[in-house]
Amino acid sequence: QVQLVESGGGLVQAGGSLRLSCAASGRTYGRYAMGWFRQAPGKEREFVAAFKWSDFSTYYGDSVKGRFTISRDNAKDKDTVYLQMDSLKPEDTAVYYCAAGSISGIPTTDRLYRYWGQGTQVTVSS
Repeated sequence: QVQLVESGGGLVQAGGSLRLSCAASGRTYGRYAMGWFRQAPGKEREFVAAFKWSDFSTYYGDSVKGRFTISRDNAKDKDTVYLQMDSLKPEDTAVYYCAAGSISGIPTTDRLYRYWGQGTQVTVSS
């Protein structure tokens, strides 16, 4: 069983930065893909970024490429993934969810993920 806890959300002005953290209990290091998704009111859940422990590959949604960076804790056996969000825009406002799953292919689809965090609110003011 894997439990995920997100933190780091909040209110920021457009152009600012935030860093989200996702701490996992249960061993995900080296085993699972870790992803970030977001959902704004009235919209479908959207893929943001993902990282695969298996080959250290990273993936980004088109709307965040060049502005967001997903990374992991470099300490061995640390099950924490970060999402650095720079140049934030009002349209980035959403609840951001961390997810984990045993995914062998491209980890950009939410239905591939088995475990989900409770979400953290990010609000970007104009």
